[in-house]
Amino acid sequence: MTELTGLTEEELTGWVRSEGFPAFRGKQIFQWIHQGVDFEGMTNLPQNLRQDLATKAVAQPVTIRTQRVSALDGTVKFLYGLRDGNCVEGVLMRYKFGVSLCISTQVGCRMGCRFCASTLEGCVRNLSAGEMLGEILQANRYLAGEEKKVSHVVLMGSGEPLDNYEQVIRFLRLLREEHGIRLSLRNVSLSTCGLVPEMKRLAEENLPVTLCVSLHAPNDAIRRQLMPVAVKYSIPEVLDACRYYIAKTGRRVIFEYALTDGLNASEENAAELAEILRSLQCHVNLIPLNAVPERQLRGVSEKTVRRFLEVLEARHISCTRRREMGDDIEGACGQLRRKVLQTEMGDK
Repeated sequence: MTELTGLTEEELTGWVRSEGFPAFRGKQIFQWIHQGVDFEGMTNLPQNLRQDLATKAVAQPVTIRTQRVSALDGTVKFLYGLRDGNCVEGVLMRYKFGVSLCISTQVGCRMGCRFCASTLEGCVRNLSAGEMLGEILQANRYLAGEEKKVSHVVLMGSGEPLDNYEQVIRFLRLLREEHGIRLSLRNVSLSTCGLVPEMKRLAEENLPVTLCVSLHAPNDAIRRQLMPVAVKYSIPEVLDACRYYIAKTGRRVIFEYALTDGLNASEENAAELAEILRSLQCHVNLIPLNAVPERQLRGVSEKTVRRFLEVLEARHISCTRRREMGDDIEGACGQLRRKVLQTEMGDK
């Protein structure tokens, strides 16, 4: 079965012709697909054509299996269902500048970061470009009653985007299709734990996305306690790749830093972080740690967050504290999927 959301308009039109349908149907189908519509809803197509298409292709590879809406801030946590029975998460956040959707790029993750629930069962499989796009299309259908659409996308759900490189790049290019959702890549952020070769490769793609790097430590000794990838790629190597990305794209890099009690959150840690980032075109996004009970990691007090910020600011490092959203709906990456999987396993 051909997954149509993963095709450009030109590719889809070619497929339509190869199946013996008139070429003009390609544009019609493409536009319907990018409205999140399945074959039965494509009302300007003959019924027999819709039935034939349904036997040969998949219009929407993703559905919203369940959703939770935060009573605190309106954040929506989606559990997306995939055709093979797997599920992934997405988080829809409303801001003054628009609607942002955090999407997943893999079912699970194999990076093993200690602060993340997504990686506890490892990586089941990569998502296709069409499935990633499908997450946005279904979110847009959810928003239709508000006459809004997703305006910003963050590749920061379950999975390491650069570990699924080819499909992620195809997904990014699909966002720019003229008759698709036409989302500016300047409104897209891609988060990586620091896969150095792929970071450099991404810099060559001429795709103006914002690169976000999960740093979480001011030195390799601490980083290795949190992130297995640090054994392979040192902080100096990661920062060199960041400099390369900045030089190639002209865009600053965002460093994600989850403050963890007793490990990376002291004033000395802040001073060391400021030193290694000095003269780099970057911004630090401080994250109050979401507790992962299986990892025995704890967050920090607001006083500690403020002091860490003050130390960075005093050393002229651009930084902010990330706004916490969706706390009452298990908004952190991997939490809802893990809970659902545990419940289903318990029912068997």
